[in-house]
Amino acid sequence: MAYDENTAARVRKLLAGQRDVAEKKMMGGLCFMVNNTMCCTVSGRGGMLIRVGPDAHARMLQEPHTSPMEMRGRIMTGFVRVAPDGYQSDADLKKWVKRGLDFVAANAAGRKAAPRKAVAAKTKVAARAKAPPRGRARKGLRR
Repeated sequence: MAYDENTAARVRKLLAGQRDVAEKKMMGGLCFMVNNTMCCTVSGRGGMLIRVGPDAHARMLQEPHTSPMEMRGRIMTGFVRVAPDGYQSDADLKKWVKRGLDFVAANAAGRKAAPRKAVAAKTKVAARAKAPPRGRARKGLRR
């Protein structure tokens, strides 16, 4: 689905001062990732998806022009859909993008980087355990 290019350009302008911003086509639109975490999406179904986190979800649904985000019949807690009327002015769009950025900042503060060597070593051990033993014929294959 096509997303609103005008809204995407407005969001790009707001995120221009941020570090580590990437755009990815996903979730039916154009997703803006900040520090490898979804901030907001310009939706192909119209409107925007804003990541606010599960703690702020109910409070954000009290705002005008918002509704819960539904994907495959499930309500996605932590995301709100904002209708185009909710971000027509630059100030309103800035408010919503800032809420997404606030989630990213809070998420980054609470996230710890996993030690990569420990994860890689654990994966190698698991792979060896699943592999058949070397040099031995497996049962049932001999004639």
